[in-house]
Amino acid sequence: MNTLIKNLTGMGTMTDQVIAMDFLIAAKTGIQNYAVALTETASPDIKTVLRKQLDEAISTHEQITNYMMRRGYYRPYHIPEQIELDRNNIQTALNLPT
Repeated sequence: MNTLIKNLTGMGTMTDQVIAMDFLIAAKTGIQNYAVALTETASPDIKTVLRKQLDEAISTHEQITNYMMRRGYYRPYHIPEQIELDRNNIQTALNLPT
């Protein structure tokens, strides 16, 4: 992202992390929606399509999660570190200009 925009928004290095987290949340929502749709349909053809889409959404979620873990944005196996990351993110959000 453009350095000027980062500075204007107060996001700095947080921008990549924010985008990745938004993408992860969207992927989770997609997985939930596909799962619900899959359980609600009676058509075998539609079930086949929804299963394929669900599998792809799960794969995308895994890729995003791995990216975030490699970059240190997400620490699911180190809860105290994840809590500290979350606190820092909250504080950054609270300090954004309104």
